[in-house]
Amino acid sequence: MQLFKKKSYIQNKKSMIQQTLAIIKPDSVRKNYAGKILSMIDDNGFAIKAIKGIHLDTRDAKRFYSIHEGKPFFEDLVNFITSGPCIAIILEKENAIIDFRRLIGATNPKEADEGTIRKNFAESKTSNAVHGSDCEGNALYECSFFFSGQERF
Repeated sequence: MQLFKKKSYIQNKKSMIQQTLAIIKPDSVRKNYAGKILSMIDDNGFAIKAIKGIHLDTRDAKRFYSIHEGKPFFEDLVNFITSGPCIAIILEKENAIIDFRRLIGATNPKEADEGTIRKNFAESKTSNAVHGSDCEGNALYECSFFFSGQERF
């Protein structure tokens, strides 16, 4: 029996608290960058509302990236995300989606701003260190993909 419905964000007159999904991808986990990335996340005011290590199989990776199915880079995305363990995280703060996208930087690390996660840790457009939800609808879907209500705090 569900006593209350968990909201993905709380809105009041002054601010909009949001949740977004972050994934520390296999390249960053392999290179032991997870701690440094988590420090950057913390230093930028994000609260961690859920966190776990995962290793996606091909079926789940295809489900997660289904929005990109049919695009030329789809198989590369699936192959990369399944190449090793990842760390999935729900982050929360005011304007979390936009702020986290700013913190991670451009998909191509050569185009990313100095001081962003991808500029600091990514190798290439494919091996790009982290994932961050790009809009509220995707954030809701992605957070629910990885975490049940019982896993969130």
